[in-house]
Amino acid sequence: MTMESSKTRAWADDRAHVFHSWSAQAALNPVDVVRAEGRHFWDADGTRYLDFSSQLVNVNIGHQHPRLVAAIQEQAAKLCTIAPSFANDARSEAARLIAELAPGDLNMVFFTNGGAEAAENAVRMARLHTGRHKILTTYRSYHGSTQGAIALTGDPRRWPNETGASGAVKFWGPYPYRSAFHSSSEQEECQRALQHLEDVLMVEGPHTVAMIALETVVGTNGILVPPDGYLQGVRDLCDRHGIVMMCDEVMAGFGRCGEWFAVDKWKVAPDLICFAKGVNSGYVPLGGVIISQRIADSFAQRQYPGGLTYSGHPLACAAAVASIGIFKDEGIIEHARSIGTDVIGPGLRAIKDRHPSVGDVRGLGVFWAIELVRNRGTRAPLVPFNAAGADAKPMADLVAACKQRGLWPFVHFNRMHVVPPCTITPDEAREGLAIIDEVLELADAHVEG
Repeated sequence: MTMESSKTRAWADDRAHVFHSWSAQAALNPVDVVRAEGRHFWDADGTRYLDFSSQLVNVNIGHQHPRLVAAIQEQAAKLCTIAPSFANDARSEAARLIAELAPGDLNMVFFTNGGAEAAENAVRMARLHTGRHKILTTYRSYHGSTQGAIALTGDPRRWPNETGASGAVKFWGPYPYRSAFHSSSEQEECQRALQHLEDVLMVEGPHTVAMIALETVVGTNGILVPPDGYLQGVRDLCDRHGIVMMCDEVMAGFGRCGEWFAVDKWKVAPDLICFAKGVNSGYVPLGGVIISQRIADSFAQRQYPGGLTYSGHPLACAAAVASIGIFKDEGIIEHARSIGTDVIGPGLRAIKDRHPSVGDVRGLGVFWAIELVRNRGTRAPLVPFNAAGADAKPMADLVAACKQRGLWPFVHFNRMHVVPPCTITPDEAREGLAIIDEVLELADAHVEG
């Protein structure tokens, strides 16, 4: 079948009418996906891809889980939608289940349609609760693309969207492989990163800071797992200065790190948790903020000035209820943890030993990064920071080679991320790693010295 004849009506209508995110429209040639199941999806030509991206790191439960599909169908037959001011069994049960899973006294849930809206409302809650304005976030972060969420974001997607005074202040989080603090160990990185944050608070004025917002495990910007003690150190600083601690678990939560919430690994309870993605694997859009009782009580006698027409949408909440049940019944949290410990982690370390282009591998659960370099000694990245066009070609070649072999990868800058569904089998994980192992010969060709 020729390229021209393989173009479908869906593809033609897409190019004529769909305006895509984060894209130069004329450069697009989207794959027309016609079905999906488990850890795979198929295009209109019948090509099957092993989904090592979980789409946008959100299909944690896998594609088309029959029990989850059935729950949405059952809810649709019963009640498709109702305004957020009403009580509804799907919404109420989803909120209860999420609150029961959350750590500490996080006991209330404000539902949104996705992660960016969750971040926006977390900011609003923190500012109203504290009466302060500034929000501290890290440079290596992503919190969403709406106006407030993009201001919190640290990566270059913020640059064309900056609007001036947002109250967002950036600081450096821990990153042992590329330490901003010249650290020689994870313990030293933890100590120096916390001292840096304390210094930023000093010069910004802690009495002006409403919230410190962290991705518990940094996602798109590197799968950066915090050193032991770091999150507790941030918690201690927040407690000392009366600052709200928010953990953004939009990507890291609901099994991705082998825990219900990534903070559980370090036994730290923030004041707010933002969630989305894995709560129901995007089968119907859903996000939200889990709120400590102390902050929720701030709005017991005064109105919370925020809301969404589709907050707690019954179809989305029914999907969340079913998904949480499936995770429990099928042991998916434990499975994700063991796949990381027993299959992905050892597999990536073996790949690192074989390929001089691999500078670092890191992660947990089904949340891993392969950091690619031109020189292990200098740690010069395979492609420059925020590379585009010809500068990004080495990574583009890797992506193309993966897709030719039936693997759909997730890449960002000089990294390949290994982020399949939490339900991936050991054999499927090894299949994907074997393809990565093969295509990394292309990266090795760029190694210098």
